[in-house]
Amino acid sequence: ELIDGYRGEKQEEFNNMALSKGGSEGSASAKLQAETNAEISQMQARFQSNAQKAVDVLLSKCCEVSLEVPTARVRSTQKEYGVVSVM
Repeated sequence: ELIDGYRGEKQEEFNNMALSKGGSEGSASAKLQAETNAEISQMQARFQSNAQKAVDVLLSKCCEVSLEVPTARVRSTQKEYGVVSVM
């Protein structure tokens, strides 16, 4: 009986506290959602402004290909096929 009474009191305190906190959590949740949406909008704007720059960098790197065959590769190919070099 004593334990059940104590448990009932504590449960009542908990329920009251949960109800009182519940009202403020709704506004906190809305505030957090608004902040999140603002941050997402900022990130999307930064992405849009930087997307073309990223493409330009990638394209410039693709065009920086060296067409010279390394000497070591030439020698190894010649050795593999038994070609005598006259270098």
